[in-house]
Parts: sequence; structure tokens; C-alpha cells
Amino acid sequence: MFEEFVLAASTADLSEEPRAREHADAVEFRMDLANSPLDQLASYDGDLPLLVTNRASWEGGEAADGTGRYDALSDAIGNDAVAAVDVELGALRGTHPDPAEESHATALRDAAREAGVDVVASVHDFESTPEPAALVDLLADAASEGDVGKLATTATAPADALAMIEATHEATAAGHRVAAMCMDEPGRHTRAVTPVYGSKIGYAPVDPAEATAPGQYPLATLRELVDRLREGGTVE
Repeated sequence: MFEEFVLAASTADLSEEPRAREHADAVEFRMDLANSPLDQLASYDGDLPLLVTNRASWEGGEAADGTGRYDALSDAIGNDAVAAVDVELGALRGTHPDPAEESHATALRDAAREAGVDVVASVHDFESTPEPAALVDLLADAASEGDVGKLATTATAPADALAMIEATHEATAAGHRVAAMCMDEPGRHTRAVTPVYGSKIGYAPVDPAEATAPGQYPLATLRELVDRLREGGTVE
């Protein structure tokens, strides 16, 4: 799924999928924010493939604490429309304080791969952006655990955005498949710029009022920005 750049329209309501078709390549279904997520998946008949995310509370999501969220994700990857699943790197590496996370996360990854579902190994930093070398290491670690390594950090200054762009370029040049971006206004433009340097996934809300991370562009805006920048065109 991630051989080329994928623009994922984020939503907790799969009935919004028709609104995303014009601009998105996939839908990120935020199961942790959704009402009756498995029922929504069972009745989904949209055109866009799904990236399912059931974000842990310890990584900024709203899934209930504990390992129950893996049961829902395990059910989800059996749906033919699901092309990818997000799993936190902290769970895959066993760095989360609950040791049960690792066994559940790695079992989910194995099941996903058996089902032909790609794994996005994700890292989120809601406080800062590390130095470029640390960013490259995080991207490499995440990419080694999944089919794509996703890293989203918080930018507090333009230098943070530059560090992320540099790290994306370096990690991609080293052969890692990554998705990288900065959150918050100082890093907002990285969502459009890092795909030029190899980032494989972009995220934007179907409904701008329902953004799932700080600094997200509206879906149509990000589509135009990414396409024009990658084609070398002028953004008007």
C-alpha cells in the first residue's frame, strides 16, 4: 500500500468516506474515537482502503487502558477493506510499562502480515522534537518494526521543522520506509514538505473541525500542497 505516497483522510465516522474520495488515497479510521467501530467496519462499503488506528491513551489516543484494544484491532484486520493497521512502537518494543503490551502488539503485527495487512509502527512526541540524529534513529527503529515507521513530534520553533525534514531525507536515503511530520503551527508545513523527501503517509481530517492532531491541514489543501510540491509546481 505504501510504495507511493498515501494521503489518509482521518475520521471516526466511516459514513464520511464519500466526502474523502476526491482527495484521499485511503481513510484512517480512528477506532478509539468512534462509536461502535466494529459495527462501522462490518457495514463499510466505501471505495477507499482503510488504515485502522486504535490509539492508546498513553500515546495521545482515547482507547481504554489495558490490552483490550488489540482484540478490536485483531477483528478489524480480518475485514477485506482494511489495508493497514497502526501499532505503537512503544508497544512493539516493550518500552511501555505494561509488559503485556509487547506480546499483544507483536501478535497483532504477525496476524496482520499473515492477512496481507501492512503495519505502521508509530511514535508520537507531544512535547518536543529531538535532535536530527535521534529522529533518524527513531524512524529507523519504527521502520524496522513495521512496514512503515511513522514519527510525529511537536515543533516549537522552525528549527524543529528543519530537523524533521532532514531526518526524513536521511532515513529515506538509508532505505527506510517512513512517514514523518511535525505537529503544531511551527511545524505545520512539514506535512506538505516531508513527502518531497520521501515521507509515505500524510494525514488530514475529513472534517476540518474534527482534526485528530494539532496543525493538520484541511484534506483538499494538503492534497494540493503535496501534489504541487512533489511535481515541482507553483503553489498559488
